Amino acid sequence: MRPISSGPHHTTFAFGDLTVTSLRDGYVDMPTTRLRDARGEVLDEVPTGVPLVDGQLRLSVNAFLISGESGSVLVDTGASNAWHSTMGSLLTALAEAGVDRASLTDVAITHHHEDHVNGLIAPDGTQAFPALERVWIGAGDASVFTGRLTPVADRVVPVTGTTAITARVTARPTPGHTDGHTVYEATSSTGTLLIWGDTVHVPSLQFTRPDVSWEFDGDQPQARRARRALLERLTEPGHFVAGAHLDSPGVGRVSRSDDGYALEYLAPSIA
Repeated sequence: MRPISSGPHHTTFAFGDLTVTSLRDGYVDMPTTRLRDARGEVLDEVPTGVPLVDGQLRLSVNAFLISGESGSVLVDTGASNAWHSTMGSLLTALAEAGVDRASLTDVAITHHHEDHVNGLIAPDGTQAFPALERVWIGAGDASVFTGRLTPVADRVVPVTGTTAITARVTARPTPGHTDGHTVYEATSSTGTLLIWGDTVHVPSLQFTRPDVSWEFDGDQPQARRARRALLERLTEPGHFVAGAHLDSPGVGRVSRSDDGYALEYLAPSIA
């Protein structure tokens, strides 16, 4: 996998017979008290290697477009104008990458939290993807399609198990962060990419310490088990990861290290 184009809001990678475009929706700053230890208590001390901005954790918010001969799937949609003003750049990112949002028919949501799903509705209140036919989401999170999201509720496809979305993209349930948290696996002619939502929030910490969880993990022990299982799988040859909260553009490879696991990004971070 290698980057072939980039801009302030996107990076596109060649991935065998697929292309993967990382789309930067923005970022959100969170207090360090969101981090939890193995007992579920607030982490006593944030290691010095974890970067802070004004004392807070800065989380990138990314979405990913998988494109190939069998079609395109957009994984996650950002927050639109429904949360912090530091987010909501998805449509700008798509335009910058040369993608016509009116061409997208399939959106896959990793889980129901606002920075992943609310971008289905554009800031002006219209549907962000006029040709939308299907919204894939874990069945445990499908109840989110009310209120703001009601206009797309008739196209929701609840995922209850391993499910093929296209010939190259498969949904795999990974509950823990939420009941319906789902990872999407893209298989190209040269490898496998796992796209996750909130498996890792703080990449500078949770690869070396996968025991550290997040306050909003609905089931912290289950979320830890899911994270460890995914990290271990990612050490297999030909495997790559794309993460919603990995440093944008958020695509890399994982290896084992003396401290647990290590992440190597495939493109420089976008400031």
